[in-house]
Amino acid sequence: MGARTYLEMTDPAQLVRAPLPDADWRVERMLDCPPSFWRFLYTEVGHEYYWVDRLPWSVEEILDYLTDPAVSVWLLTVWASPAGYFELRQDGEGGVEIAYFGLLKPFHGRGLGAHFLTQAVIKAWESGAGRVWLHTNTFDHAAALPNYLKRGFKVFKTENYFLDM
Repeated sequence: MGARTYLEMTDPAQLVRAPLPDADWRVERMLDCPPSFWRFLYTEVGHEYYWVDRLPWSVEEILDYLTDPAVSVWLLTVWASPAGYFELRQDGEGGVEIAYFGLLKPFHGRGLGAHFLTQAVIKAWESGAGRVWLHTNTFDHAAALPNYLKRGFKVFKTENYFLDM
């Protein structure tokens, strides 16, 4: 059994920005992201955290998702190497969900996650969000929930669930 925690920001002023990492980094929206590269990011970032719901998606399903106007996918590069990604999804109620967020394992522990989350929140607000929200669970990286709380997110719901493995 796992626990899922939902967090939100309702005002851009709630964001507690993290300092810039000591690295040559960029965060850019990926337009025309190849399904194979999206699958690589999803698999490599999420394999230790039981991100399994999208593994069976076909190329057509991935393309449908990536071309949905409510979805945007953003890539973090560090010294020109892919280092992580996040997905923003407009929820239809004026909010923007940070649907997926994470770093590739070689980039853990470098102080990039806090700044990368800062960038994800900024991009969500810039897209016209009335609220920014996300969820995490007990299977995510141990730094995930503390990072979300340090950036100014507030818990609005928790639930228990069973993970099919």
